[in-house]
Amino acid sequence: MNAWQVARLIARKDLRIERRSRIITNQVLPFAGVTMVIFAFALDANTDVLRVVSPGLVWLATMFSLLILVQRTFAVEADDGALDAMRVAGVDARAIFLGKAIGLAIQLLVLEVLLLLTAVVLYGETVRLEGAVLLVTTLISATCGLAAVGTLYGGLAAGFKGRETLLPLLTLPAVAPVLIGATRAVESALGTAGAAVSEGWQWVSLLTVFAVAFGVGGALAFGPLIDE
Repeated sequence: MNAWQVARLIARKDLRIERRSRIITNQVLPFAGVTMVIFAFALDANTDVLRVVSPGLVWLATMFSLLILVQRTFAVEADDGALDAMRVAGVDARAIFLGKAIGLAIQLLVLEVLLLLTAVVLYGETVRLEGAVLLVTTLISATCGLAAVGTLYGGLAAGFKGRETLLPLLTLPAVAPVLIGATRAVESALGTAGAAVSEGWQWVSLLTVFAVAFGVGGALAFGPLIDE
């Protein structure tokens, strides 16, 4: 099998594990929902401020949830020795990276859509028809970047003791450009504070460059990192 076929199998395996364990529905979604509700209570005194900061709150909740998803997916591999077994069997590290990233990206996309719906309900945000294409493009590009970073540093931290605390230290600084770019792009898509749709495309370009850089770099570096 070629690398793409192997990546599809790994992604399917991760999604099947998630479907059976229901971690995203039983743990990640409640955690993200509680985070959004806490933000709503903290800023409830000023609904105008709540609407302005709602795109940033959505992505903050997404990044906190990303840590849980990454820790979960690599804990399964590390505890059963599956990651080492795949490497001993000669599975291409690039295929492992791509498969893990695809599985993670699909879970993140579902989470982001639900968080946006939560922002509409809790924060009174509205989705403009003219910003729909920008919103979808932002979600896809930002998710690819987050999945690539999470997979790369998740694989690196999986072999160390105290990986639960090491992973946030590695991941959060690296995804800061995604937080900034995705927040600004979503603000433009939703028209937050009068932002125009045209202003968001430059941020989408940043997100795309970030996703490509970490996708290519992660695929090349993943093998040596997990082998060490």
